Amino acid sequence: MILSILQPTFIPDLQDLATIMASDLVVLQDTESWSRKSRVHRAKIRTPEGTQYINIPIRTDDRKNSIDQVRIDHTVIWIPQILKSLEYNYSNSLYYDFYEPEIRSDLESAKEYEFLLPFVLMFRNRVFRFLEVDFNAEFVFASELDQYDSDPDLLFKNLNASQYFQEGGSRHYQRQGLLKSELDFDHPTYRQHYDGFEEDCCLLDLLFQYGPENFQIVDKIQ
Repeated sequence: MILSILQPTFIPDLQDLATIMASDLVVLQDTESWSRKSRVHRAKIRTPEGTQYINIPIRTDDRKNSIDQVRIDHTVIWIPQILKSLEYNYSNSLYYDFYEPEIRSDLESAKEYEFLLPFVLMFRNRVFRFLEVDFNAEFVFASELDQYDSDPDLLFKNLNASQYFQEGGSRHYQRQGLLKSELDFDHPTYRQHYDGFEEDCCLLDLLFQYGPENFQIVDKIQ
């Protein structure tokens, strides 16, 4: 059994997708401490100058809480800011107009959410649905797993897995295990709206550029 230990990222990227596709079981660490350096509340998008992050603000008094206990700071006007960033950077992309109304509606629905995690789970699942990707992996939350341990090596042993992966580039916010395997991942280069290519953009970058033709890129990482 191949295990992946990931945090519930706001909008996954292609490496996240490849990790999930390589796994039989994905443990989402909802009980670990929230970190401002994580991607639970932010995602990288392409810009003319390179990349930037779009962010969901977190209430200041929740910043020491676990991921499942942090709340969205609705005193900040953040939804229009994200929508404006997406429009500025992707409005000329081939499939932006096709997906924008639904993505706008999904983002605006965040007003109905007090806690970050339920909104993030809804939004990332919507992105997966737009991309029409299917997973063979089973997803389970750390909070629902009796064998869960914050030490990834112990979790790996508790679940009797054959190998395990962790979130790429997560050493600043995810406890790293000594026994983890490194995913054999070569980031595919694809057509972006601006000259050059920037790796590790969130899946919205691929969606706006390729739409239903995203399988041309996704098939390369399976």
